[in-house]
Amino acid sequence: MGIDVITGLIWFASFLFSTTVHEAMHALAALRLGDPTAYHGGQVTLNPVPHVAREPIGMLLLPLITAFTQGWAIGWASAPYDPVWAARYPRRAAIMAAAGPAGNLLIAIVALVVMRVGLAIDLFSAPGSANFETVVAWSNGTPSFVTTLLSVLLVQNTFLCLFNLLPLPPLDGGAVLAGLLPERQAVALRQASSMMSMIGLLVAWRVFPLMTGPLFSFLLRMVHPGEAYS
Repeated sequence: MGIDVITGLIWFASFLFSTTVHEAMHALAALRLGDPTAYHGGQVTLNPVPHVAREPIGMLLLPLITAFTQGWAIGWASAPYDPVWAARYPRRAAIMAAAGPAGNLLIAIVALVVMRVGLAIDLFSAPGSANFETVVAWSNGTPSFVTTLLSVLLVQNTFLCLFNLLPLPPLDGGAVLAGLLPERQAVALRQASSMMSMIGLLVAWRVFPLMTGPLFSFLLRMVHPGEAYS
């Protein structure tokens, strides 16, 4: 029971931190590219409070519930932006949209580097059986708070990055796609986004679970290139 509570807390804390970084990166990129809307909303910060205040259900309530009932945390967050600015500068809006997943990728890379260094100096070891919470183990082969946190940060942020980059509105990947398309197609996509949002989310939730197994296998190969996990 204690391990389950600790694991749930780790998933929730990782989600809160990772989502805060994601939204802060959106807000910072928008500010640097000419849209101060999120900055004025107090979201160019790694303090989770302004982000939670904007989306208390998506960043607090639902992640807590899923962390302790499902064994992993899900939810949502958002950063405000000026749609007029986005329509006027579609390339800038695409960069702003990509900045959030880039923040998650950065966290995943840092977790991966720490794991590889820990393995190289025999601080960590390859677990006998790997899962989302146990990508590495302590040097004696047992998991710990540190190894569980690193594992969750790596897995969760990889998944957050790639899920959000699916080229479907209202995900970040939909906005990135709109910024890369010719103007006429981009305008049509933006106009259809409000109607397609629910469909896009439904498709993403159907498609992404098919990707998690191969993605996790890829992560295991990145962390343990010499090990074989089924």
